[in-house]
Amino acid sequence: MDPNYRRDQPGKSPMGMDLIPVYQENETSMDSGPGTITISPDVVNNIGVRTVKAEYLPIHSEIKTVGYVQYDEDKLVHIHPRVEGWVEKLYVKAAGDPIKRGQPLYKLYSPELVNAQEELVLALNRNNVRLIKASEDRLKALQIADSVINQIKQTRKVQQAITFYAPQTGVVDNLNVREGFYVKPGMNLMSVGDLMTVWVEAEIFERQAELVEAGQAVIMTLDYMPGREWLGKVDYVYPTLNDETRTVRVRLRFDNEDYVLKPNMFAQVTIATAEGEEKLMLPTEALIRTGDQDRVVLALGEGKFKSIAVIAGNIGENHVEIISGLEPGEEVVSSAQFLLDSESSKTSDFKRMHHEDSKPQSVWVEAKIESVMAEHRMVTATHSAISEWDWPAMTMDFIVSESIDLSALSKGTQLHMEITKSGTDRYEITEIHIKDNDDGATNQSPVTQSNRPMSSMLDDVQSDSIALNQATNTQKANAEDPEHSYQQHSGM
Repeated sequence: MDPNYRRDQPGKSPMGMDLIPVYQENETSMDSGPGTITISPDVVNNIGVRTVKAEYLPIHSEIKTVGYVQYDEDKLVHIHPRVEGWVEKLYVKAAGDPIKRGQPLYKLYSPELVNAQEELVLALNRNNVRLIKASEDRLKALQIADSVINQIKQTRKVQQAITFYAPQTGVVDNLNVREGFYVKPGMNLMSVGDLMTVWVEAEIFERQAELVEAGQAVIMTLDYMPGREWLGKVDYVYPTLNDETRTVRVRLRFDNEDYVLKPNMFAQVTIATAEGEEKLMLPTEALIRTGDQDRVVLALGEGKFKSIAVIAGNIGENHVEIISGLEPGEEVVSSAQFLLDSESSKTSDFKRMHHEDSKPQSVWVEAKIESVMAEHRMVTATHSAISEWDWPAMTMDFIVSESIDLSALSKGTQLHMEITKSGTDRYEITEIHIKDNDDGATNQSPVTQSNRPMSSMLDDVQSDSIALNQATNTQKANAEDPEHSYQQHSGM
């Protein structure tokens, strides 16, 4: 319960608890830092402990994600009417039908188209070149094919229904009309998509965005055709982040000459990122990831292991970048590390090594003595906060150095005291300055056995004699009153 109290033989602590033995090998582990464990070579072999070295390697990782096949929107055409009218004939019957460039799509009757044709016929009859040119331009603006215009110029007859043709080769998608439909400008009658090339819309994590750029090679596989791979490239990395999923969209492009890839298919893709600068790397299996901390198990040699905290960077398929916490060449456990970590993390401070270079060995602090255990050379003191050691104000037990006159300390004594760390979790009072009870000033000369004046020591002897007589009278009174004796003891 109190690591400050140690003896070289069995016994009980001031709190009445049995002392437990601490062997030399345990002391050696503690010297290596909190959380250091020692395992025999036989156990190391039995649990299959393997170690690897942290080393600088070029960042070359593959990003695996999923995506959906989409039309190449650069070659996706939407069909909209530019006049009001009725669909008299629909040559395309269902979405997904393949069509070729110039193939008839639908025939439309529109009074506006009839009037435009009559204007052309009238201009031809008058042989007015300007009117003929204006009439032809109007028909072209209404998407009338050149073949239809040439036929009107030859026959000088108006067609009641005009046929419209496919602008490109592909397949029909989003077919929204049937024969007899009334249509007007703004309606999307259908779309024509080219499947010679397709897009794949994939998503990557926010931390992976900087690793992906246009032109990188991509490998894609599909579940319905196992064993086959498609080679493509990154076409575009979208500039915005999805605020809900915290992912970035990436557009991939693949050739599809055999039309095997179909829109909305589910695909697995692997993006080969460019080889970057060398970073300190570890095998991914050596990293222990928890909810709030990443750590590894250091192999200190001679069967000693210790869990330490690290900061991980980019995580690839086989290696992970270590930003801080490790040095090149250090040995890290890569197999059975979870068993070692579970034992080490019970007492580990998760620092690299146990060192005190950033904290002083001793500090001065104001304190008040709560009780004195003269037979153990220990005191219980309440001290102020110690910022140098990140200690809050608290009450704890301290060993008193042999150089200090223990009789100068009693319950209620106000003092400045020097606390020195003499071992692992072992703290000792090595010097004291007792405050003057009259004016609160601090006596700047430390009270030790070696530098106290002879007159002060004689006064202490007289004071001790008086205190001894008073203690004897008190013991007699306590013997006569058992209840009073129990309360005094409890107060202690």
